[in-house]
Amino acid sequence: MSAELELKYGCNPNQKPASVSIDADRLPFEVLNGRPGYINLLDALNSWQLVCELEEATKLPAAASFKHVSPAGAAVAVPLSDTLKKIYFVDDMELSPMASAYARARGADRMSSYGDWIALSGCCDAATAKIIAREVSDGVIAESYAPEAIEILKKKKKGNYCILKMDKSYVPAPEETKQVFGISFHQGRNNVKITSELLKNIVTDAKSLPPEAVNDLIISLITLKYTQSNSVCYVKDGQAIGIGAGQQSRVHCTRLAGSKADNWYLRQHPAVMALPFKPGIGRADRDNTIDVFISDDCEDVLGCWENFFTEKPQPLTKEEKKAWLKTLDGVSLGSDAFFPFGDNIERAHRSGVKYIAEPGGSVRDDNVIDVCNKYGMTMAFTGLRLFHH
Repeated sequence: MSAELELKYGCNPNQKPASVSIDADRLPFEVLNGRPGYINLLDALNSWQLVCELEEATKLPAAASFKHVSPAGAAVAVPLSDTLKKIYFVDDMELSPMASAYARARGADRMSSYGDWIALSGCCDAATAKIIAREVSDGVIAESYAPEAIEILKKKKKGNYCILKMDKSYVPAPEETKQVFGISFHQGRNNVKITSELLKNIVTDAKSLPPEAVNDLIISLITLKYTQSNSVCYVKDGQAIGIGAGQQSRVHCTRLAGSKADNWYLRQHPAVMALPFKPGIGRADRDNTIDVFISDDCEDVLGCWENFFTEKPQPLTKEEKKAWLKTLDGVSLGSDAFFPFGDNIERAHRSGVKYIAEPGGSVRDDNVIDVCNKYGMTMAFTGLRLFHH
C-alpha cells in the first residue's frame, strides 16, 4: 500500500510530473491549506527534523527559518531583550515561547529569511501566527495549530498559504534512498544524537565550557546536521546568528557566516537602531537599507537618503564598526567537518567566538589548536562529521 501526493511540478516548472509518496496507508503530514511544492516539502521535512532535535536536546520550543534546503535561522525559546525585539520588528507584540523562538530564527538573517519556509516544534499559537502573518513566507509545518492561528494563516497569500500539520509520532525507515541521474543511492539515516557528551574532549589550554556555551554548541551542531555542506554555524544565546552553507572551501563558510554574525550585531548599534526611517517604509525595505547602511557600500543608500529617511544619517566609520564588533563576545561556533587551517579560527575570533566544536582529524590540528590557544578559546573535538547533501 502506498500514499501519494501529486505536486504542481518539481524543482522547476519544466520538471513534470512530480509527486511525493510513502509505502504506507497515509503520508505523515496533512495539508491543511494551500498546495505545497517540491522545494516546499524538501524544506518542510528537513526543517521539521531540525526543530524536533533542538526541542529534544534543549527541552525548549524550537523554530527554524528554511530557504533552499538549508536553515537561514534556527533558535529555541529564550526571552528576547528589548534591543532584539526592536531589530526583529516584534517590539509591539506579545510573545509566547514559540513566538520568541520564531522571532529569533527569522530575525538572525532577515534578508535570507525573506520568503522562507517555517518549522515549529510544537503548536503554532496565535502569537506566532501573528508574526508569520506580517512576513513574506511560503508556508509552515508544525505539530498542531490553535484555531485562531489557522484563521490568521489562511488569510495569507490570498488564501493559498501552505499549512502543514506533521505527525510527531512518525518514525521513518532506518534506511533512506534517493535517485541521481537514474541511479539509486541507499544509506542509513543520520540518527546520531547530539548531546553534551560530544563536547568532553577539550583539546585547548582553555577548558572552560559554561552551561550556556554547551547549549549553544549543541544548537550549532544540530543546525549543521541539516545544513548543506560545507557548513559552519555561529550561535549566541540560543539562536544561530550566522550560518555559512554549501561552500566548497571551509574558510569561505567561516567568512560568510562570520559576516552574517557581524551584521546581526551591527544592527544592534545605537546609531543603526536610531535610523530616522520615514513612516510607511516596510520591513523588507528597512532590512535591505540597513544591510547596505552597515556595509562598505553605505554611499549607495546615502546617495538617495530622501527615499528612506526623514533626514540624512551619519554613516558609521570603519573604526566605529570595528570598535562595536570588538564588544561581541561569548559566541559559539560549530563546524560540520574539521578546520583544515588556522585561518578559520582567526576569522572566527573577529566575530567574538569563544567556544568551538569540530570533529578534529586534520593533519594540521596542532596549528588550529595553537590559534585557539592564542586567543584563549575553548575547543572540543567531537569526533563526529555532520556532512549533509
